[in-house]
Amino acid sequence: MERTPRKLLEECLERIAARESVVKAFVRLDLAGARASADAATRRLKAGKPLSPIDGCPLAVKDIIATADMPTEMNSPIYKGWRPKADAACVIALRRAGAVIVGKTVTTEFAIGRSGPTTNPCDARRTPGGSSTGSAAAVASGMVLAGLGTQTVGSIIRPASYCGVVGFKPTIGALPTGGIHLLSATFDHLGVIAASVEDAWRVASQVSIGLGNPGVGFLAGAGTSLPAARRPRRLWLLRTRGWKEIDADTRAAFNRAVASLAARGVEMVAPRDAPALADLEAQLERGIDGANDILAYDMRWPYGDYVARYGRLVGPRVRELVTRGVEIDVSEYEALTDERRRMQRVAATALAQCDGLVTLSSSGPAPIGLANTGSRTFASYASWLGLPAFSLPLLTVRGLPVGLQLVGRAGRDAAVCGVARWLTSNLDGST
Repeated sequence: MERTPRKLLEECLERIAARESVVKAFVRLDLAGARASADAATRRLKAGKPLSPIDGCPLAVKDIIATADMPTEMNSPIYKGWRPKADAACVIALRRAGAVIVGKTVTTEFAIGRSGPTTNPCDARRTPGGSSTGSAAAVASGMVLAGLGTQTVGSIIRPASYCGVVGFKPTIGALPTGGIHLLSATFDHLGVIAASVEDAWRVASQVSIGLGNPGVGFLAGAGTSLPAARRPRRLWLLRTRGWKEIDADTRAAFNRAVASLAARGVEMVAPRDAPALADLEAQLERGIDGANDILAYDMRWPYGDYVARYGRLVGPRVRELVTRGVEIDVSEYEALTDERRRMQRVAATALAQCDGLVTLSSSGPAPIGLANTGSRTFASYASWLGLPAFSLPLLTVRGLPVGLQLVGRAGRDAAVCGVARWLTSNLDGST
């Protein structure tokens, strides 16, 4: 039987029916709307007139992203039942591309605070990671093919790592953030969590070209065709402070992947063998702590007003950052953002000498417990600098997934995708 968009959707809905009671990936489902969209996509496909490469693809939307037909609650009691009057820009683009939006997925509070109920599909005792919690869990469970996520520090790369799926955080500003309840215009990225690199790129491309991103730019290389898989000539091994957090099994899994790539003819360069890499690492370590202060300052509005109006209805993490933001004056903030821009130039110079930086996506497998969504250290550097990054499900530690992170040069997203495609074809999760 032909696998139509409606049949694909029903397969996804069967998995939701079987697993959602444990995984708890969704805040809300729109089954009637999804079926109507899938039927329309099926008719277009049979007529030979699909709207895009993702026409009929079942997708999920993180619940800080506005949807006019479903509430957008941001895991906050102060937004309980809130219904936007319009879709976010990215949702409009997906609908125009024919995507089938199945529902809204769980986020931590405002994408940084209190956790939701979602469990890790690989082990229900463990966190799926935050803050794009439900999108990662839904993809890993086969409930959807892809989900929209956002990342301020680690919110796409980390849950993708923990759940064993692909996370794609494009260059900052490459995808439109209109209609997303942002934490920080300085840091927030829109991205995709998907079952494959190819699906992640297709969804991101349609978000970029489907509506545009006036005044900001587009995803480099976005279009209806995929970037060709490309074997990297040289990859630099980034060993920042996160390496103090990992255990011996995680280190061994990473080292096996490095050895496997070297055996395939890729030059794997360690800091001790490249002064420019060693200098980049040192400068990253000197500057990374300023990222949290930039974020805190950026959160003064609207989060300061939320705290003033609603007090302890706002979670402790958000209140803590608001308090810190008030303590930072304009001159300090300007110095921090100047340093960030300087480091972006340093990173561009370094990345011109290789095909990407390789490191871990997380400090190991997902930790047990749902309250703590795990360390963000490994993902923080690419977020601070706004660099494109993929988390690739290529490592296994004690039977659990851990992502291999590939970081590329700003504005070269298609090139990074090409390398990511090659890596996934030449390594597997048992490496």
